[in-house]
Amino acid sequence: MITIRDYDNDEKPAWCPGCGNFQILSSVKEALVELNLHPHKVLFVSGIGQAGKLPHYLRCNMFNGLHGRTLPVATGAKIANHELTVIAVGGDGDGYGEGGNHLLHAIRRNLDITYIVHNNQIYGLTKGQASPTSEVGLVTKTTPEGVKLNRFNPLSFALSLGATFVARGYSARTTHLKSLIIEGIKHKGFSLIDVLQPCVSFNYLNTYEWYNKRVYDLKKESNYNSNDQTKAYEKAQEWENQIPIGILYRSIKKSYDEQITALKDDSLIKQRKKIPNLTKLIETFIP
Repeated sequence: MITIRDYDNDEKPAWCPGCGNFQILSSVKEALVELNLHPHKVLFVSGIGQAGKLPHYLRCNMFNGLHGRTLPVATGAKIANHELTVIAVGGDGDGYGEGGNHLLHAIRRNLDITYIVHNNQIYGLTKGQASPTSEVGLVTKTTPEGVKLNRFNPLSFALSLGATFVARGYSARTTHLKSLIIEGIKHKGFSLIDVLQPCVSFNYLNTYEWYNKRVYDLKKESNYNSNDQTKAYEKAQEWENQIPIGILYRSIKKSYDEQITALKDDSLIKQRKKIPNLTKLIETFIP
């Protein structure tokens, strides 16, 4: 049996005391343990940012790449080895700013990847600049007169592109978040889990107190159906006075590897013996 200790390493987290990243890390570990996933069968891919440090504090496979370039690496890894459980992690700036275009096409491909976005509505690593999800009017180092742009809504965005698993968690509710991560990993297809996460150092608006007054679990609504895309879109619009957390939408659709002929039979890593002699292949193109 896998235990939390199997995922522990000796690295000390370099996050601020009270940061929601600690809670997300705890939920991730517990989810992996409950799924009984062996560390050598798990790959975490991250970019730059405080959220991108999460794999540094886990004992498993990891790839730490460039800012906003998390999903291309995760895509390549999953295509090469279907047996890997591939989890991408990053912040709202990394995923919705620098990496927005990659997110768009990852959703369209519906590859079997889980993407956990630590959404603290600020750039934490670079000391508090406005991010795509910052509130209108929020005063930051880059917006001294307040944010002028409308807040990016990742859930509406994902739903409009036909995402097959769209969920929102809250870092302070670790048990609930753990359950979302478990369901996201089990889902066959692309899973987006947006995690509301207070930044205690730079975001003085979206605090624990602010979220605690607003978040509510969708499961408490007995008539809510996560298979209803229209209802999910309506819930994704709720924000000012109440914020739903849970699985907004889930559907069944063939994943990318199930649709591509070259990937149907097996992962690329297992097809190496079937690859023809490259020298002879090149000779067919070069007289």
